[in-house]
Amino acid sequence: MELFIAVLVLLILIGLSNVLNRFVPFIPVPLIQIALGVAAALLPAGVHLPLNPELFFVLFIAPLLYNDGKRTPRNELWNLRAPILLLALGLVFVTVAVAGYIIHWLIPSIPLPAAFALAAILSPTDAVAVGAMAGRVHLPKSIHRLLEGEALMNDASGLVAFKFAIAATVTGVFSLTQATVSFILIAAGGLLAGALMSFLLIRLGVWIRRLGMEDVTIHMLLQILTPFVIYLVSEEIGVSGILAVVAGGIIHAIERDRAESVQLKMQVVSASTWSVILFILNGLVFMILGVQIPDVLNTIFVNVTFNNLEVLGYVVLIFLLLVLLRFLWIYLFWQGNEWLRSTRKSPIGKPRFKEITILSLSGVRGAVTLAGAFSIPYVLQDGSPFPERDLIIFLAAGVILVSLIAASVLLPVLAKEEGKASDEHTPQKSERKAQDIMLNAAIRAVKSEMNDENKAAALTVVSDLSKYIKQAAGQYNADSRKAMQKQETVMNLVATRAERKEIEAMMDENALGPEAAFKCDTWLDRKEMMLSNRANTQLLASLHEVGRMLGQLFASRNHKRAQPFMLENAELFRKVKLRTSQAAIKAVRAQMNDTNRTAALSVIAKYERVMARLRAWNQDKAEDPFNQEKLELQMVAIQEQRNTVQQLYENGEITRDVAAKLRRYINDVEATVLKND
Repeated sequence: MELFIAVLVLLILIGLSNVLNRFVPFIPVPLIQIALGVAAALLPAGVHLPLNPELFFVLFIAPLLYNDGKRTPRNELWNLRAPILLLALGLVFVTVAVAGYIIHWLIPSIPLPAAFALAAILSPTDAVAVGAMAGRVHLPKSIHRLLEGEALMNDASGLVAFKFAIAATVTGVFSLTQATVSFILIAAGGLLAGALMSFLLIRLGVWIRRLGMEDVTIHMLLQILTPFVIYLVSEEIGVSGILAVVAGGIIHAIERDRAESVQLKMQVVSASTWSVILFILNGLVFMILGVQIPDVLNTIFVNVTFNNLEVLGYVVLIFLLLVLLRFLWIYLFWQGNEWLRSTRKSPIGKPRFKEITILSLSGVRGAVTLAGAFSIPYVLQDGSPFPERDLIIFLAAGVILVSLIAASVLLPVLAKEEGKASDEHTPQKSERKAQDIMLNAAIRAVKSEMNDENKAAALTVVSDLSKYIKQAAGQYNADSRKAMQKQETVMNLVATRAERKEIEAMMDENALGPEAAFKCDTWLDRKEMMLSNRANTQLLASLHEVGRMLGQLFASRNHKRAQPFMLENAELFRKVKLRTSQAAIKAVRAQMNDTNRTAALSVIAKYERVMARLRAWNQDKAEDPFNQEKLELQMVAIQEQRNTVQQLYENGEITRDVAAKLRRYINDVEATVLKND
């Protein structure tokens, strides 16, 4: 029960952290979550969760890295393979070697193998924290992808190096040759095992679908279990579970992209489910990190054998050492790449001091570092205590906090000038781009809700949103409006002629008599004339109205009017209109292309609306379901727009002012929708 209450409290605090971030957007969510975790642990009836490293890796790291591998663009990672490998492998091993010796020299009480272990566990960057930092400061895309690729790969290299260093400390035996061969086998085996298991699990899903089991719940459960199965099996056979889940995510993305038939409902459910899972896991990672910090700090601060100021100084010095090593490594790589520029083009451009500094500070440490530190054994092989275990854990936790705080403070300052100089991030363009993203997200949400019953309403809402997108982009000037009207006229003519052909087909089938066909053709003649000669439309309508008034004036008032032919045969004409509308929609879809798509969808939506009302009339419904369905879908679109604006704001892609403007726009749209209901 205590564990359940603790998890429940942390989940509530995760939600609170996002609320607080709306008021203090300059503080990253991870730091807020760590602070709330610390506060939860310090309360009298505080939250205390023992950190089990093995459970932590399988429960949190496996699904998070699997998702990162699934969503990271593969082409961009491949183009940046050289710098990614140099950072994820080269920098890790350089950090272990150089920082290990310096830490041992700085703190002689930590033996050299244990110092190597500390340096190894400090070498991986945190993928979640890197994403939060990189997104907030609008890094160039190539640098952003470089950081993502590094974070995907260096967890494995750092943890493998950490295991060898711990083994050397515990046993007192170390072989460089054996360690190198083992690392290659573990890394290559992990990639191969992850790719193979992901492929087999995907084939399992295809086989289940071929059995006729299209239940989204089953396939979603298979997706959720995939990273856990891959990680556990890989670790069990002795290869890298972390690299295995990354490879599994990449294979999943490849299979998804090349699949011939993509289930829209499955995509929507998968995206929504993973969004919730990742939101919770990301939050819990930093919450658990915050909960551990008071105990870690207290262990050192109450120990009289340590000078508190001296230990804090070690934390700062180790952090500066890691940043310096990272800076020098990136600088040397970029300089070497510049020398080779004459033979090949650089994927990341010309080296600049500011960009190298940003990359150096972006290498923040996170929960992987702390989980690895907690996995240090308590005793050596001879039964003696592991040397300075508490101090090593304290130094790891301190470097995590300092790296997060330094990145939060310094990265926005360093990137501010560059962001102002770029036209891409001007407030006007930022607002237009965000509005486009927001409206497109609303369109996807409406399409995901579309079914046979609400198809007419959904197409109407999608058509309206498509027009808003063009208006936001400034594409609806006087000329473009005329062009749109012309396209709609052409599509209406296509639809009308298709209706006429369908009436002829019904006559051939003896499904429609001559008199009824004549009435339908007369109505279509009038409609086609109005579409073909818009200049005379008003005049024709006026003359028709004058004729109707004169007929009423001279008609005998005592004469009982005959029931109109179309009303007498209402059921027949309902069936005719349903069939001709279907033919019209089919013809319009056949003529639809990228140029006239908006106009075509508008015409199709009108026909779908007519069909919906005709079906409702046949079912004796008192209310028109079209308006109710349209209102429900409009509210879905509005809510999705609000969610998208909040997500863009939390990611640092738009400012508070832009977010406020977009929210006012959404509120105005909602007020208009509700007023017209």
